[in-house]
Amino acid sequence: MNSTVNKRYFGTDGIRGRVGEKPITPEDMLHLGWATGKALALHPGGEVLIGKDTRESGYLMESALESGLSAAGMGVVLTGPLPTPAVAFLTRTSDAAAGIMISASHNPYHDNGVKFFSSDGQKLSDELEFKIETLLADENQTVESGALGKARRHTRAADDYVDYCLEQVGADLDLKDFTIVLDCAHGAAYEVGPKLLNKLGAEVVLAGALPDGKNINDECGSVHPQHISELVKKHNADLGIALDGDADRVVLADASGKIVDGDGILYVLGVYGQRNLQVADGIVGTVMSNLGLELACQERGIAFERSSVGDRHVLEKMYANSWTLGGEASGHIIQLDKSTTGDGLLTAISVLEVMHSTGRTLAELVSSMQIYPQSMINVPINGSVSAAIVLGDETVINAVREVESVLDCNGRVVLRPSGTEPVIRVMVEGVDAEQVETLVEQLRMAVVSSSAKH
Repeated sequence: MNSTVNKRYFGTDGIRGRVGEKPITPEDMLHLGWATGKALALHPGGEVLIGKDTRESGYLMESALESGLSAAGMGVVLTGPLPTPAVAFLTRTSDAAAGIMISASHNPYHDNGVKFFSSDGQKLSDELEFKIETLLADENQTVESGALGKARRHTRAADDYVDYCLEQVGADLDLKDFTIVLDCAHGAAYEVGPKLLNKLGAEVVLAGALPDGKNINDECGSVHPQHISELVKKHNADLGIALDGDADRVVLADASGKIVDGDGILYVLGVYGQRNLQVADGIVGTVMSNLGLELACQERGIAFERSSVGDRHVLEKMYANSWTLGGEASGHIIQLDKSTTGDGLLTAISVLEVMHSTGRTLAELVSSMQIYPQSMINVPINGSVSAAIVLGDETVINAVREVESVLDCNGRVVLRPSGTEPVIRVMVEGVDAEQVETLVEQLRMAVVSSSAKH
């Protein structure tokens, strides 16, 4: 649906904000639960599955959403702390009318949000999101007592998800000779992560698995990969796995502690899939994917296309091309032959399967992909002027042309507005790291100059 109507609440990945500020308040969450229940009226007496990460505000939001859904006549199935992809999986394999994940992903604990899944584990359609937003303008109306929704616990949620992950890799995958450091970011995977790797036989060094409601993503996990790098070297591990707070993204560390981000992961899975005829035809990255990934794919004869940033855009291009592999440098990797959404744990064991099958280390698997020096900065702009005006200013346009001329065909320039704050993200990559930093500074000055004069 290509609607010209702007959504007030829904962003590209649900609703997110600081707890206690609209729309992340108890009142708003109750109303959202009710509006969602009313929007799902085609499933009278149905259930909505709710999972969450480990933020202390998750209890508040869970209770409020549950109350709103019940008032609208929808039942609720509560899973407790569980990764976002687990909620998507359980939603599509049960009779749930929809799924809700309470999380702000890689953000600090004081933020929270909700992500929605349709009954087939996909993101909600634009039509349903607009329907929910329309209902948010109405007042809550509780159904009569006999029609209220009931709530129950999903007692096998974690075990069912672990079993599902195990089914996605070969039965012969045995990690008994692997020492793996797993950093769960004190988040949603703190229980299922080690359980999965232990079932595969790995020796697990566990980190970031003591959530206290406030320490999610705090100096750990995929947001702070230096932590996993240090732990891998300390424990002489074969691999490091760093998840984010809701475990839908992952970055890895090889045996030397060198970080391998989503671009490297896509390359490893793409090459292995090509050899085993498991990848349709190509890989979808984003405008921020490293040029090295694109060139390495060309070298291997693997088609590569870029989408806008965001998993919704990656998915759209994957479906359009009938490709099964795509993702972002952040480590949000989608394997449509295995899952409907990004899954950090599933991605990690998929890479481990490649290592086990080929007998090669992660460093060896990514050795033929050259990573180009890349620098990205956030440049604040005048809050009273739109990013479109700044980006369309002659000063910025000319600066971009000049930088592209200097890089010639040996680099890329990307300027894009943030979707959540008054900044423009400026990215330059090329073959020379020092030159890249100089060119980024040139573009920063052009953006600042343009913003100041409007």
